[in-house]
Amino acid sequence: MKVVISIVLNNFKNDSRVLKEAISLQNAGYKVKVVALHEEPLEEYDNVENISIHRIKLRSRNWLKHKPFQLLKYFEFIYRVVKHYKNIDMIHCNDLETLPIGIIIKKFFNKDINIVYDAHEYEIERHGIKGIRKFVTKKLEYFLIKDVDKVITVSDTIANEYVRLYNIQKPALVLNTPPLREIDKTNLFRETFNISEDATIFLYQGSLNKGRGIETILETFKELNEDKVVVFMGYGNLDKLIKENMNRYNNIYFHRAVSPNVVLEYTSSADFGLSLIEDTCLSYRYCLPNKMFEYLMAGIPVIVSNLPEMKKIVKNFDIGIVIENSLKESIVEVMSLDKKILKKNIKVIKDIYNWKEQENVLIGVYSEF
Repeated sequence: MKVVISIVLNNFKNDSRVLKEAISLQNAGYKVKVVALHEEPLEEYDNVENISIHRIKLRSRNWLKHKPFQLLKYFEFIYRVVKHYKNIDMIHCNDLETLPIGIIIKKFFNKDINIVYDAHEYEIERHGIKGIRKFVTKKLEYFLIKDVDKVITVSDTIANEYVRLYNIQKPALVLNTPPLREIDKTNLFRETFNISEDATIFLYQGSLNKGRGIETILETFKELNEDKVVVFMGYGNLDKLIKENMNRYNNIYFHRAVSPNVVLEYTSSADFGLSLIEDTCLSYRYCLPNKMFEYLMAGIPVIVSNLPEMKKIVKNFDIGIVIENSLKESIVEVMSLDKKILKKNIKVIKDIYNWKEQENVLIGVYSEF
C-alpha cells in the first residue's frame, strides 16, 4: 500500500479541503497521514474520520512572534518533518510554504518520492504579499515547481496562469466543493436569534477578515429595515467589529463557527448567501470560494462579487446575482427573482459542483504515478 503524507502549516483543526482529499485518497487504497503543527490543547497524535494526524511539536513554539523567530520555527518544522517522513512514497504539499519539504526530501533523501503541489490559491499573488516577500515568493515557486510531479489548483484561470508563468503541464482543477448531499431546510438561525418568519436572512459564513467585503455588508445592513437581516458565521480578526454592530443594530447577528459536519444545516436556515471577495489581489480576483459552493449545496441562492470565476458560474447557471453597482441594489434584485427557477437551477449545479466530481480528478492525478 502506497503511503501519502499531506502536509499543512496549520494545526489542522478546520481545514476541510485537506480532510476531504485525505479521505478520498484513503478510500482509493492509499495509506494517508496528515502532518500539521501542534498547538495546545490538541493531541499530538490524533485521528479524524479515520485519517491519522501527526501534529509536530516544536521546541521553538513559544518563542517570540518576530519574523526571525518565526523563520526559525519554520526551519524546525521542516527539519522534523524530513526526519520523520523522508522514506514515504508520496507527499502532498498544501500551499507553497510546505513545498520546500517535499523538494528537500526528493533532492537529498528519496529521489523516488512523488510530489503533488496543491496550490490552494494563486500563491504568488495572495492578499497582503508585497515588496521583498513577494519577490522571494515568486523566486521560490519558480525554482521549486520544476521538481514537482503534479500540480493541482482551485480555478481554471489560476491553472492557466501557472502554465503561462512556468511553462508546465496545465494543473489539474480540484475545486473546493462539498460532498453531494440533500439538505432539508432548517430554522436554526431563526430559533437561535428569534428572527421573525417574515424577515429575509442573508448569510456570510467563513473567514471574518479583511478583503472579504465584511465592512461593506455591515454598512449596507445598517441602512436596511429589520425585515432584512444578516448573520455572520465564522471566526477572524473582524469578529469584534461585527459584535459591536450587533449590539447597535437589530438586523445584524454574529454566530460562532460550527464544525464542518453540521455547517450546511446552519447554512440552509438562511435565505441567501453572500460571497463578497474584494478585488485586492489576483488570487482573490480569480478565486472560487468554497463558501459559495456550500451555499449552493445547502440550497440557497447567492450574491457574489463581480469577479470572473464566480461571475461565470452564477451567470451561466442563473443561481443568484452578481453585484454590478451596490450590494443594496443587488439585495433588492435577488429578492425579486423567481424562487422556483432558482431552486431548479441550484439542483442542477449541485450535481456538477460537488466533491465526488473533484475526487475523481484527484484520484486520476495519483493514478498516473
